[in-house]
Amino acid sequence: MRRKRTLLLAVAATVAAAGTVWIALPASAAAPTATFRKVAVWDTGWQGDVTIHNTGASALSSWKVEFDLPAGGTVGSFWEADMAAADRHRTFRSRSWNAQVPVGAKVSFGFTGSGPAPVNCRLNGLPCQGTGGDAGTAPVAAPTTTRPAPVEATTPGDKPPAQPATDPATKPAGTTPSSKPADDDNPVPPASDLLPVTVTNDTGRDESVFLYVLGVNTGTGKLGYVDRRGTFTPWTGGKAVPVPAPDVSIPGPADGERTTIKVPRGLSGRLYMSFGRKLDFRLSTDGLVQPAPWAGNDPNRDILFDWSEFTLNEAGLWLNSSQVDMFAVPHVVSVRGGDGRTVRTGEVKPGGRQRVIDRIKRQPGFADTVQTRADGTVLRVLAPGKAADGGRFSATYLDPYITSAWNAYTGRALTVVPFGDRPDTRFLGRTTGDVMNFTDANGRTVASFTKPSTANVWGCDGALGAPNDQVVGPIARTLCAALHRGTLGTRHTQPSGGADDFYREPLTNHYSRLIHENMVDGKAYGFAFDDVQAQESLVHSGDPRSAGIVLTPF
Repeated sequence: MRRKRTLLLAVAATVAAAGTVWIALPASAAAPTATFRKVAVWDTGWQGDVTIHNTGASALSSWKVEFDLPAGGTVGSFWEADMAAADRHRTFRSRSWNAQVPVGAKVSFGFTGSGPAPVNCRLNGLPCQGTGGDAGTAPVAAPTTTRPAPVEATTPGDKPPAQPATDPATKPAGTTPSSKPADDDNPVPPASDLLPVTVTNDTGRDESVFLYVLGVNTGTGKLGYVDRRGTFTPWTGGKAVPVPAPDVSIPGPADGERTTIKVPRGLSGRLYMSFGRKLDFRLSTDGLVQPAPWAGNDPNRDILFDWSEFTLNEAGLWLNSSQVDMFAVPHVVSVRGGDGRTVRTGEVKPGGRQRVIDRIKRQPGFADTVQTRADGTVLRVLAPGKAADGGRFSATYLDPYITSAWNAYTGRALTVVPFGDRPDTRFLGRTTGDVMNFTDANGRTVASFTKPSTANVWGCDGALGAPNDQVVGPIARTLCAALHRGTLGTRHTQPSGGADDFYREPLTNHYSRLIHENMVDGKAYGFAFDDVQAQESLVHSGDPRSAGIVLTPF
């Protein structure tokens, strides 16, 4: 299983049966058809596939598919076709190796996008119509989401019994002193489908702590929450106007104590921790509305909180701290395997949280990314993309650097070697206009990317959308990491270099730079594909027996 920043928080409620979106309907009943479907969805976009089926009476020597993008719709990376853009119109044409389509045969091309699905499709000039709905309404088939998305809802009637807040005088069951690490001096637990995860509070803060375990059952696709004993309950319900979600918080440890939660195998999601107040989750017909403090009206704006991300399945445990959206509560993640070894990461250097805050405030253009409560508590530093979403950071900050880096390959090739264990798998990229085309060892164009915007880089989406394949996605991840780190345009083989070579451009992801500088092992998830070149704060065990999250002093 490849490393990944975020885990399977797919939206089961949005998944529909595979279906045709476009069918070309020419005057003749026997003619080629074009069908479109979404094959993956995530919180910021989707992956689409177009299949051309020659159901006509003669072979095709070429093909052209064109459509319009509704307001808010975009197309990012694309493959197996050439694309031309004119305002909101997109035209995809066959390439030399897939232009010939014999009678009865099929060819496909794909692209990533965001917003509404395309409309007004035409295949070789003939109009398209939808079946079972308006043209352009895209059902979802076989989702392979690996990015966070809203979580399916639960009904107020499923609300569990109220749980008291953690109080130092009356510790909840399962809370113990944290005078020494929860694992290292204890016997190795037996293998179990319920993994003990111990949360230790060494913050020195006196607020109550509340924990939440939310995610998707990877076997059933149901989304829901887990109680302290490891019981998974699916969410149900939800309203068009979001309504308060049930209180599924677990009382966390007071300062100097620890609390153990059981997490069932076959779960992928997040473990949230909040200080002083419970988080405000809402249920909509689209799922669970998760905290988004960069949005001005988010009810969690003044709550100090953070989360870790995990996947626990038959292949083991992946657990990471995440700074992709914000840097808030320093915490260490760890896993202990059946061999007794414990691996840890995510530890912030002593005083590191305050150093990040202070230096971000001094970095030109970044000061407003720090969010502070009225009582003076610094709650978080927002990642640049989230700060821009909230109007607190320039939406075009990276544009000059992106243009310079993109244009560096008009006269020379960029070599992308995306797999460390397969150095012979190489792709060459060259820029023509605003499009960078990549060819494989046979000279065949296998992926194309339009020049990304600053927002595309921050989110590693849009023009840098990365499908779950073995060509386009790995190239997209490599490009996005290089643009974050400021190495595209100067290091002409990617990935390459090391931590000392990153973030040297004046216009770069200084947020990620400062977080990495203040980690004990230099590892962090400063952006979505920080796992390129293994820079991420992630632990993994194929035989996990226990795991831990330590909330460190700040």
